[in-house]
Amino acid sequence: MDNNEAIMAALGARAQRREERRRFFKLAGSAAVIASAGSLLSACDDDDKNMNPAPTPTPTPTPPAVTDADVLNFALQLEYLEAQFYSYAALGTGLDASLLTGTGTQGAVTGGRKVTFTDPVVAQYAAEIAGDEVAHVRFLRQQLGSSAVAQPAIDVSGGSTSAFSAAARAAGLISANQAFDPYANDENFLLGAFVFEDVGVTAYKGAAPLISNKTYLEAAAGILAAEAYHAGLIRTVLYRKGLDAPSLRTSADKISDARDSLDGSSDLDQGISTVDNKSNIVPADGNGIAYSRSTGQVLNIVYLDKTAKSAGGFFPSGLNGNIKTSAAN
Repeated sequence: MDNNEAIMAALGARAQRREERRRFFKLAGSAAVIASAGSLLSACDDDDKNMNPAPTPTPTPTPPAVTDADVLNFALQLEYLEAQFYSYAALGTGLDASLLTGTGTQGAVTGGRKVTFTDPVVAQYAAEIAGDEVAHVRFLRQQLGSSAVAQPAIDVSGGSTSAFSAAARAAGLISANQAFDPYANDENFLLGAFVFEDVGVTAYKGAAPLISNKTYLEAAAGILAAEAYHAGLIRTVLYRKGLDAPSLRTSADKISDARDSLDGSSDLDQGISTVDNKSNIVPADGNGIAYSRSTGQVLNIVYLDKTAKSAGGFFPSGLNGNIKTSAAN
């Protein structure tokens, strides 16, 4: 008998034993018979195991636990991004070099320049937010101490290949060969700010349950509140200016739709106007509660990619630290 015939004979014998077991249980009517069947099952299963021993299971690696420092470093890098954008737009300069060092790879900032504001109110708002964002960077670095990560490479430029242009293209604001410059005028600045602000609010709310230290949690809650004020301010100004220039309000709503398309199938974003053409300054659920994003969903938006990536968009070389991969949507 060759090997193939032996294998076929063994498989046939095993099938016959299984059929005998089924017939036995079908005919058996008493509990005693069922109890005695245990020895038969054991014997038959031993035959099966001898022919096909169960493979040794491969241990599933346990992912490292996310620490408070990991969460704060994730937040710090979002603050690097916002602080650089607002600082350049309002003041014409970026963060001081002393605020950029830390663990990991330090990167440069691409782009950024002062906006020639025509509306003095918008200019004052920009300066106020810039001051807050720089303060957030300084505060988080102080809390983290030697654990603070360095600023990674950041793209806040306005060229046709920039992250801002990619975001505007995804929202349908510009065509494939056009550029979106957030420093060109007041309205473009507001739309550029709108790309970030709501994301910051949802990021802090989503990260709050990951923080165990009460002191850190209180600090994160305080920054969340500041980011919510910023987001509400940007949304309000966009809506007010949109009353005179409806295309501006439409552009903001398209940016919201683009963010929503990046972070998964759930509806986690809202524009500044509702279907009945009323204002929607506070993006909240039916209970009036702001929504949350996971770290992966936040990275989907800043990387401008709905798949699992470790770099892209506004962070062309990715983030430093342990939280750096976007969600697979």
